[in-house]
Amino acid sequence: DLEASIASGTISADRVVMIQCVGSRDEVRSYCSRTCCGEAIKNALEIKSINPETEVIILYKDIRTYGFREKYYKEAAKMGVIFIRYDDDHKPVSEITGQGDLELTMWEPLLKRYLSVKPDLLVLSNGMVPQEGTKELSQLLKLPTTKHGFFMEAHMKLRPVDFANSGMFLCGDAHSPKYVEESMAQASATAGRAATILSRPFLEVGGSIARVNEEDCAGCLTCVRVCPYSVPRIGEEGVAIIDESECQGCGVCASECPAKAIQVLHFKDNQVLAQCDGMLLEVV
Repeated sequence: DLEASIASGTISADRVVMIQCVGSRDEVRSYCSRTCCGEAIKNALEIKSINPETEVIILYKDIRTYGFREKYYKEAAKMGVIFIRYDDDHKPVSEITGQGDLELTMWEPLLKRYLSVKPDLLVLSNGMVPQEGTKELSQLLKLPTTKHGFFMEAHMKLRPVDFANSGMFLCGDAHSPKYVEESMAQASATAGRAATILSRPFLEVGGSIARVNEEDCAGCLTCVRVCPYSVPRIGEEGVAIIDESECQGCGVCASECPAKAIQVLHFKDNQVLAQCDGMLLEVV
């Protein structure tokens, strides 16, 4: 085990091969797992510092040492770590020979031919995937996710730690693969955003919120089914209830209500129709 060998301060292997982007940056998971290259180079430097005679080979698609970790990549190259690039058409292949040895066949792009080596240790940098249960949690709390299954923020630049749902925030690897220090910075931002809510004596809501006319409501559950934020509910009186503090003012419930019992403030039917009539008069 590579981690155990490094921790004990002894590397008995004569040749260590590391393969990057295993299970990521492919057709199934096109994203970069971000931490793999940095961790591989860190381990390579540790191996070389413990036993300089150990041959370390890193097979990579693209070296992505984010931030100041680029200096470790240059340092590893100076210490004799061998970097060999591969692509999806020339993936390395490992197999057990008839003698029971591990043999790895890889494409050398400079020599333009396949090479075979017998590593003592073969280390795979596996792609990072979302935590099991993320999909169920997103459905339960109505939280958006990316196509790869990670939670998605409301806006990449304007609201980087907010969900679209007010009062809910995200940070760490639940958002995307990242280093520990990046997760800590994002967690601090999340705590700060939460503090802006908890520190207030009361909360103000926007003017564009939906309200129910109880006399017209038939309790048909249409608004309950269509609301993307799961705000409407049926009360004891058998009519819909919308909590103004939770309503996002999207207007889906108002547009779907068959009895027209729901109206969005500042966007009532008569107001919208009057605006449309005014636009038609301007055109004429």
